[in-house]
Amino acid sequence: MTIQTPKTNSARMNATIQASCEWGCTPDGGMARLALSDADASVRRWFIAETKALGCAVHIDAMGNIFAVRPGRYDLPPIAVGSHLDTQPTGGRYDGILGVLAGLEILRALDEAAYRTAYPVAAVCWTNEEGARFVPSCLGSGVYAGALSLQYGHSRTDEAGVSVRAELERHGMLGELEASHTSNPLTAHFELHIEQGPILHEAKQPVAAVSGVQGWRWFEIALQGRGSHAGTTPFAYRRDPLIAFAKLVLAAERVAQSLGGLCTIGRVGSTAAQSTNCVMDDVVFHLDLRHHTAEGMAALEGTMRAEFATIIAGEEGVEITRWDTLTAVQPTVFDTEAVACVRHAAEATGMAHEDLVSGAGHDSVFTARTCPTAMCFIRCRDGISHHPSEYATPEDIAVGTEVLLQAVLAYERKLTAKLEHKS
Repeated sequence: MTIQTPKTNSARMNATIQASCEWGCTPDGGMARLALSDADASVRRWFIAETKALGCAVHIDAMGNIFAVRPGRYDLPPIAVGSHLDTQPTGGRYDGILGVLAGLEILRALDEAAYRTAYPVAAVCWTNEEGARFVPSCLGSGVYAGALSLQYGHSRTDEAGVSVRAELERHGMLGELEASHTSNPLTAHFELHIEQGPILHEAKQPVAAVSGVQGWRWFEIALQGRGSHAGTTPFAYRRDPLIAFAKLVLAAERVAQSLGGLCTIGRVGSTAAQSTNCVMDDVVFHLDLRHHTAEGMAALEGTMRAEFATIIAGEEGVEITRWDTLTAVQPTVFDTEAVACVRHAAEATGMAHEDLVSGAGHDSVFTARTCPTAMCFIRCRDGISHHPSEYATPEDIAVGTEVLLQAVLAYERKLTAKLEHKS
């Protein structure tokens, strides 16, 4: 067989994305493929079958993370291309899915060209990146990186009380391989992802290297008031936690804007039964904070706590009974050399935007703790993500996938040159 220069296939890549969305698709064109659901298990089995058909050795670790490894000339830890296949309950067809299938397409391109790399190359599917079913997000990569314990990862439960371990066992995805970067190391990790924001869309540029990821912290906060009759309790006698909550929402936005960060309240509920003609008894909500520097994140949380305390002190009969940290991840700076490979490949297209900092968290945040890591963004229409209308054009997907392939090959050649020079 003639050895050719590897090149990704746009039509095949886009057909693969749509085929993979058979599992978990919704009538509105979006996706609802929660982590370790039946749909997620089905697409994982499909991914395993597709990579085995290319001659890859497939390993599943104790968190269900899947590593499909194409051998290289040397028996070394692989250079990985990875992301996730789980989605939000009202998600789209590109978030995470694009990154895993870019890994698959790169394996196909290498195989098609009969191209033998010195280092093995792997496509990786990380477990429960979204955190929509099992909190926190990036659970599989977090355990792999040693940021979370295996016991913690296995014991996470969904709203029905079903644990991660139980679902891994049910689907046959509880692998024997230790979920650890020490026993299953990677040489490097690359990830292709939609931007999930408006910068590339507004700039009319399809691709950019990513220099790092802003930090994030998730909290669950409980407010306790006193339930009462809506028609017989005058305002002066009410102990309404919902009114206090509304004031906290406005304060959170004000504080975040003043400190150059972001805040989102994405979940709101109550432990008590609710009724139209009742003052609520309690409010439980989730607060998401984001900042691109560690100092900024510390200031954001500290100021938010102080502001919330001041507001609640003025709400008679309402108190903060709980402020639990669900997850806390520091800002991440990616590897300079790996990022440069992505940047140079993107610039070669003549359509690259300057480097971006990711506003969203990704599995690459945790792989960056264990090995050189870089990301590549492509634009998504109107910057919309985590929604059925999330969309990236086939043309932009083609650009991003080819950029990632060339970045991986450039990085692999650099490492190979160093390795063979030493020997």
